[in-house]
Amino acid sequence: MTLRIVAAGPTQVDPMLEVMYGAFDPRFGEAWSGTQLAGTLSQAESWARLAYDDDLVVGFSLCRRMLDEAELLLIAVTETARGRGFGRKLLETAISDARARGVVSMFLEMRDGNGAASELYTRLGFTEIGRRRDYYRGIDASRFDAITMRCGVSR
Repeated sequence: MTLRIVAAGPTQVDPMLEVMYGAFDPRFGEAWSGTQLAGTLSQAESWARLAYDDDLVVGFSLCRRMLDEAELLLIAVTETARGRGFGRKLLETAISDARARGVVSMFLEMRDGNGAASELYTRLGFTEIGRRRDYYRGIDASRFDAITMRCGVSR
């Protein structure tokens, strides 16, 4: 395994979509469209990273800065690459990138019940600060809370 994390832009929408559709469970309808990804990547305050295992894209992160705060909008790692540190490295890099942009706090929102994501976020210093009841809707009309988390990133 040769892990590389590199900057990504609008020309990398296709590999990001491929990772996302392979990583996000379609039962929850959380995947973004290519139009949504490209639109966000074209914004001046947004940034993304790709994770490579040798020459294969296995993950990505997408963030956006607003004043002295940032939001982790998306993070995904392919199922076959999970448990090998790619998600952790992507999140550490997102936090470092935010810090370099003068960010004080980073926020994210995740679906309740996403245990692996929750464990990763908690290990890297995120704490739950809020909850939106029944925010996410599964394809079978089931409802899930959205958990808002925050991490201080200034040092």
